[in-house]
Amino acid sequence: MTDRRGGAGSTGGVRGDLKQRVKTGRGRTLSQKRWLERQLNDPYVARAKREGYRSRAAYKLLEMDERYRLLRPGQRVVDLGAAPGGWSQVAARVVGPSGRVVGIDLLPIEPMAGVEFITLDFLDASAPAQLTGLLGGPADLVLSDMAANATGHKKTDHLRIIGLAETAAEFAREVLAPGGAYLAKVLQGGTEGGLLADLKRDFTTVRHVKPAASRADSSELYVLATGYRGAPGRAVAPDGD
Repeated sequence: MTDRRGGAGSTGGVRGDLKQRVKTGRGRTLSQKRWLERQLNDPYVARAKREGYRSRAAYKLLEMDERYRLLRPGQRVVDLGAAPGGWSQVAARVVGPSGRVVGIDLLPIEPMAGVEFITLDFLDASAPAQLTGLLGGPADLVLSDMAANATGHKKTDHLRIIGLAETAAEFAREVLAPGGAYLAKVLQGGTEGGLLADLKRDFTTVRHVKPAASRADSSELYVLATGYRGAPGRAVAPDGD
């Protein structure tokens, strides 16, 4: 790409008027057929393949970074629930060789230049120390594009994804340096109450973001908290550089 940050809102010249349709049969359910049709006709899926990104989700982070300048050369970045690695890939390209990116997931992830992937539950008590050790100091940015498996019940899905965002936010407090930022996936209508109140207490600015690369029919939303104040009484790991 000529601009590692820009162009996330563009479809890259992919035409949307020639829809590909998937036939039923071959053991596919109706929901599987609809998912496959959506993938085949998604301009961001085609663009990710063309430009070498591991997932269409890369364009969500590219767009949010272009708008809010989350990523900078030399930063230390943690990517929670990193598989298949699209967000880590974007982060590594921006922070460059002077920065460090660590991706964590329950699933093994194919190695990638500029990223350290570890197979670990971020809820493990040892995870914060392991992450800051690999980063060589506290993080500047914690990313979470995690989502719980959908049940189809709106209220239940809200509660589950907010629970993930809350636990990821607590992890972020353990590893972030003062001034750091936290970005996490939530669902529309599901971030009121405890999560926002907690984030507003610990970060100077909290906002909702809906990138263009999020599918129009999706209730997916992101909460962005910047300017971490640091947890009172909690010692931050020393800089390893």
